[in-house]
Amino acid sequence: MIVDFHTHLFPEKIRKNRENFFFGESAFKLLYESPKSKMAGASEILASMSVHGIDKSVVFGFPWKNMETSMRQNDYILESVSKHPEHLIGFCCVDPADPRAADETHRCLSCGLSGLGELAFYESGMDDAAIDRLDPLMAVCRGYDVPVLLHTNEPVGHQYPGKSPNTLIQIYRLIQRFSDNKIVLAHWGGGIFFYNLLKKEVKETLRNVWFDTAASPFLYSSEIWTYARSLAGVDKILFGTDYPLLSPERYFKELEAAGMPKTEIRAICGSNAANLLKFHVGL
Repeated sequence: MIVDFHTHLFPEKIRKNRENFFFGESAFKLLYESPKSKMAGASEILASMSVHGIDKSVVFGFPWKNMETSMRQNDYILESVSKHPEHLIGFCCVDPADPRAADETHRCLSCGLSGLGELAFYESGMDDAAIDRLDPLMAVCRGYDVPVLLHTNEPVGHQYPGKSPNTLIQIYRLIQRFSDNKIVLAHWGGGIFFYNLLKKEVKETLRNVWFDTAASPFLYSSEIWTYARSLAGVDKILFGTDYPLLSPERYFKELEAAGMPKTEIRAICGSNAANLLKFHVGL
């Protein structure tokens, strides 16, 4: 079984009229103002999954500042999962700064969604205020025992749309603050798993942290798979494409080139996600 842990879906109203949603949504405008920025709905992802042999996809929306937009998009995720429960796994997405974010998270999880994310702090980074705002959301997710997926990125190198000013220290402090939560760090966690090489503290701090591979072919050379395998551990890597940003084929080619055993590829591409989300993987 192959599980894509990181995909974005938008309802038709947003896909066909994206410019109507730019006002007051600077992060959304930054990421989707260009007509080249792809947007997909449920039918598109299901067709892509069929072509590329993806069995299940974790789907979520966007951390809108406008809570009404967030709720409508979360309703679309709920509807899509309800129609295609064998193939789609839904996460709730909110802006942690909204005082209603915890209530919306509770609503979505009580209706059957399986996690929270992709949460992002595109403009502020994960500063102390952002971490404080996460506290009630993390409490809700601990109560439901579901993972929280956070946007992270490498704090060095070239700039690109969506690269936030987060630092590794900010990411680490967030993990320390919410050490009892199951946390998935998108985009390889900005490389924070390198510090598992330290003799003290870090491995224990990162015990409940997983790393998804979203956008990896855009950001890293293919050697990242080998280093992550050694430093993060095979059981902590989750295959994610950031669909529709990139085709799964790009990732499969890199995995093949990395020369990993098939058992490890199966773990990265499916069983790790199944264990985290508590569903059965058939033979």
